[in-house]
Amino acid sequence: MKIGIANDVPMAAEALRRVVASTQEHQVLWIARTGQEAVDKCNEQRPDLVLMDLNMPELDGVEATRRIMDEAPCAILIVTGRPQDSVNQVFRALGAGALDVTATPMLQGKADGATELLHKIRTMDKLIRHSGGTQSLQPRAKVPPPQPPAPKLDKLIAIGASTGGPVAVAKILAGWQPPPGCAVVVVQHIDANFAGHFARWLGEQIPLPVRAIEHGDMLEAGVVLVAKSNDHLVLDEKLQLSYDPNPKDYAYRPSVDVFFQCVARVWDGDAVGVLLTGMGRDGAEGLLAMRRAGKHTIAQDQASSAVYGMPRAAAELDAAQFILPLEKIGPYLRNITGGRS
Repeated sequence: MKIGIANDVPMAAEALRRVVASTQEHQVLWIARTGQEAVDKCNEQRPDLVLMDLNMPELDGVEATRRIMDEAPCAILIVTGRPQDSVNQVFRALGAGALDVTATPMLQGKADGATELLHKIRTMDKLIRHSGGTQSLQPRAKVPPPQPPAPKLDKLIAIGASTGGPVAVAKILAGWQPPPGCAVVVVQHIDANFAGHFARWLGEQIPLPVRAIEHGDMLEAGVVLVAKSNDHLVLDEKLQLSYDPNPKDYAYRPSVDVFFQCVARVWDGDAVGVLLTGMGRDGAEGLLAMRRAGKHTIAQDQASSAVYGMPRAAAELDAAQFILPLEKIGPYLRNITGGRS
């Protein structure tokens, strides 16, 4: 891959350059010292991947990510010092279109910093190739207290998302209160090391309790349950949630397809599948399985998507009964489930 580096700290930029140069698979296309310079360089020489720092002069990493996705969209990996200390900023960047986040390796530090970064880059490479390359990305269009859990489960909302997903999920659930007996499960493409932060951040954005799913947990009404592993989330006939590493070679982890297909196979009650913004095709086949099983299915529209990959794939398969802008998905959920706004 051709990789752009956006980092204003010379030592950090050099550490990133050395990590990329340590493999024959990738090359550094350019290094930008400001957020504005990163935007300009993406317009002049669009890379396959940008390693974007959060704290940049002129434009910070969040705004630079937003501008790049508007003007010259490409895959963006947030690489910043101690991302766990900048949770709100990280999720703003993910909402603006960044794919994932990792810590900046140091020139003189633990070797696993470089190893983790190279692992992330290889994963980005798989996603990009599986999605048809960077050229498949198009500039996007600009656009009360929780109730106690109900004892009986009869409705399930399954939400799948990737690039731009955290903010999209928050917007949907901030405007919708599920009815009694309704469980909500979110499968978001995000590294396991950051999934717990995502669950906590989401809980601060919406009026519902949010909990990361542990292996062996049961579905629970009135709580937003979030997948937390790089393994795939599965649901069995006893309504127990667990994680399965198979298929091991699947680039999307955790896979939306795997969970949606479980819902189609084992869930007998009313269900709604919601496929949101994201790069690639994950979730489209699963959404189609849910539709064929008689469940409601929704895909986000192009104008409100950070990246119109996964919803586009669902539309092409005729997997979605309704293709809706983000602001209308919450009201639609309220209408069909009886929940409150």
